Amino acid sequence: MIDLRPVAHPIGKIVVVLGAAMLAPMLVDLWQGDPHWQVFLECAIITMVMGGLITLATRGNYTSLKLQQAFLLTSGLWLVIPVFGALPFMLGEPRATFTDAFFEAMSGVTTTGTTAFPALDDLPRGTHLWRALLQWMGGLGIVVVAMVFLPVMRVGGMQFFRSEGFDTLGKVLPRARTIAGEMTIVYLALTGACALTYVALGMTGFDAVVHALTTASTGGFSNYDASFGAHLGGPEWAASVFMILASIPFIRMVQAMRGDLDPIWRDSQIRAYLRWIAYACGIIIIYRLAYIHRGVPVEEVLRETVFNTITIFSGTGYASTDVLTWGHLPLALLIIVGLIGGCTGSTGCSVKVFRYLILLQAVRAQIRRMHSPHRVYPLRYEGRPLDRDVVNSVMAFFTLFMLTFGLLIVGLSLTGLHPRTALTAAWTAIANVGPVWGPEITRNGSVAAFPEPAKILMIAGMYLGRLELVSVLVLLMPRFWRG
Repeated sequence: MIDLRPVAHPIGKIVVVLGAAMLAPMLVDLWQGDPHWQVFLECAIITMVMGGLITLATRGNYTSLKLQQAFLLTSGLWLVIPVFGALPFMLGEPRATFTDAFFEAMSGVTTTGTTAFPALDDLPRGTHLWRALLQWMGGLGIVVVAMVFLPVMRVGGMQFFRSEGFDTLGKVLPRARTIAGEMTIVYLALTGACALTYVALGMTGFDAVVHALTTASTGGFSNYDASFGAHLGGPEWAASVFMILASIPFIRMVQAMRGDLDPIWRDSQIRAYLRWIAYACGIIIIYRLAYIHRGVPVEEVLRETVFNTITIFSGTGYASTDVLTWGHLPLALLIIVGLIGGCTGSTGCSVKVFRYLILLQAVRAQIRRMHSPHRVYPLRYEGRPLDRDVVNSVMAFFTLFMLTFGLLIVGLSLTGLHPRTALTAAWTAIANVGPVWGPEITRNGSVAAFPEPAKILMIAGMYLGRLELVSVLVLLMPRFWRG
């Protein structure tokens, strides 16, 4: 029998922190003279009391986790937090149903960025700040999970990074606190620098804070129906830089904070990520200037392309223009880069650059073996040999990711969605990207008009995609519970 107390105890503490975070939007609404502040106060009390009761009921000196408990903790957190995070959306504006409120909260904590609300412009400021905070906390949480839990759980080749996280499973909780502290400092610095840059470029203080929170988390929630289209020009260039910074490995930024910049320049993921961004932007810019937007100012084409390509590549999901007007080739390319995603150990999402680098190496080695079957072609990454276990895990993850993606497309199509809508909804959910394109989408990019089964399928897709699929699906195996 698995002891659930070491799992429930940290979840209870995090729920208390979540409730305390609700006081920030409460104070914003109170400052604005909006009676909506009472909703956040009520939700904060409910959340903190429930979290406190869970913590007290499971109190003890927990310094280690078994493997099953590590899986349960990571999977449980991303289910429990959206439940409490949805409360302000149901009890206050926009008075959403449970499905829509849970969808919004899940989209927030998984940093997906798809909204279920049909109108954003008229929502209270506290609601906007709460949506942004959910993404900011979710972004920090997934960095800690990627660096602490996924390596020891051997999910999708993450065991390759085990030496950068921790050495033994018995040290999970103490090491999690250490890494979380270091990452939080970098995360706060990145968010603060982003907010100050936005203010310097003309955003109001509130808009800058909301967008800084959702840029640093590569989440993409905006407080405008026009998304980032309300802040054209300089803010787009600034956002592009910060989205790239947020989607490179945070461990490299921690090392840079300690004064060691060399790992950033030597990191194969970062070099490949920047190179692929440049390729994608270059192809789209040439195509738009040559075939679609002749006569349009070059700076406008450059700015729109760079911003909207990076926002998809990083999984942020902002939009500053309608990319459907760019033509079929750019749209197909954006879908492809969304399936690549950012770097491992960042707030970025999707498959991740690291896995594609391993996949390309494995394919190249297999082609060479076909030519010279008796030669040995060892696989290496940044000078370190790759264990067969790592390669197999990456292959299994990639196969499972694509299979789940296909099943989501079929499931969403069966709910009655247009084929393009079903494709992009499955893509945005499993890859945690944000935008959905199709006739059922509202003017602010919302899925409010989707049938409820489609929203539930997208919730499942966002949840599975953010937690790297295997760490959730393993819970369905009877052997896991017997172990």
